[in-house]
Amino acid sequence: MMYKRPIGTQDITPDVVGEWRFVEESFRCLAERYGYGEIRTPIFEDTDLFLRSVGQDTDIGSKEMYTFEDRGKRSLTLRAEGTAPAVRAYLENHLDKTDKERVVKLFYIAPIFRYDRPQAGRYRQHHQCGIEIIGSHAPAADAEVITFAWNFYKLMGLTGIKVLINSVGCPLCAPNYVQKLKETMASSLGNLCEDCNHRYHHNPLRMLDCKLCADYMKRAPKLADELCGGCDEHMAAVKEILTALDVPFEVDHSIVRGLDYYTKTAFEFQIQGIGSQSALGGGGRYDGLVEKCGGPHTPGVGMGMGLERILLAREQAGLKAVSEERKGIFLVALGEAAWVECLKMVQELRMAGVPAEVDYRRRSMKAQLRFADNERFAYAAIIGDDELAKGVVGLKDLESGEQAEVARGELAGKLEAKPCG
Repeated sequence: MMYKRPIGTQDITPDVVGEWRFVEESFRCLAERYGYGEIRTPIFEDTDLFLRSVGQDTDIGSKEMYTFEDRGKRSLTLRAEGTAPAVRAYLENHLDKTDKERVVKLFYIAPIFRYDRPQAGRYRQHHQCGIEIIGSHAPAADAEVITFAWNFYKLMGLTGIKVLINSVGCPLCAPNYVQKLKETMASSLGNLCEDCNHRYHHNPLRMLDCKLCADYMKRAPKLADELCGGCDEHMAAVKEILTALDVPFEVDHSIVRGLDYYTKTAFEFQIQGIGSQSALGGGGRYDGLVEKCGGPHTPGVGMGMGLERILLAREQAGLKAVSEERKGIFLVALGEAAWVECLKMVQELRMAGVPAEVDYRRRSMKAQLRFADNERFAYAAIIGDDELAKGVVGLKDLESGEQAEVARGELAGKLEAKPCG
């Protein structure tokens, strides 16, 4: 072979795409049921959009973005996460329709690009499903986003999901906590990993969720003890609503997420058995992000979940979405006249909503029927000179083996149709 796919990417081939479509279509269906509208943003954005939103000193901003300069000398970055592009689109397309009281609910299914060490369920090009609620300060909005994810994972048949929540404070109380955190951890710098030594100076909160330094971080003060009254009340309300909605959760003081724009609520969904990375998804509130992107002060909350992680968890649980049921019809042509007629019929059947196929290799009838059976077609239609003369087809049920003559014009009506659109 001359070429192979780049490290950290994958080919999604026809034998597995059914599982992908099942997850994507289930997410889309649930999102629409919750009142979210689909948004599709460009695959690349202005680099500064990501640097201003996720933060230059985060892992994403400092070492994971795929950034390039185009021919106009503009710095562009492949989509590094889903929320910032959604907020940019919200502002640029006036999705609030100038009504500042309007709450906008968006969802997306999109590829994400991050230069990271490939692991099970983690790719340099991976895919995320996400939802955003823009325009509400209400704790109920946080609870809805968390509940949506909880219900979606249940819909996927996944069990043993942990819902971990925390509050990362706001601009009023977070700085005081950061100062206390630095004072507490100053004496441990010699024992912390290289990344945490960097984070200590540039992004101290990120030290809290470092797996390598977890033992040392047990000394860290709890953010919950430093919250202002507003953040404390908000967190209490979120927990109260989740309890009322029967969504089990745990407070985990190490959950801070890896993005600078989070305020107040932060949360993560974890499951065991999918490798060293147990997170299925997560998110949080971002009350200052719209303002950072050039808009008016507008609250927001959202979350993203990795498709590959969901698929891996489903695989580990032995779940399979693709049905083994037979479907469609295979047209077997015997002779030149029948071949031309089959080409016409296959197009008619497809446009009538019936999956239909012919054998472009023109093999023997035995080989064609064997292929149709192996490919799980429901029927085979055999057409030769005799059938043409009588205006019929020989319709064979490939499950039972029964065969009968059916009038040419009645064939589509006897088959299960599923029109496009």
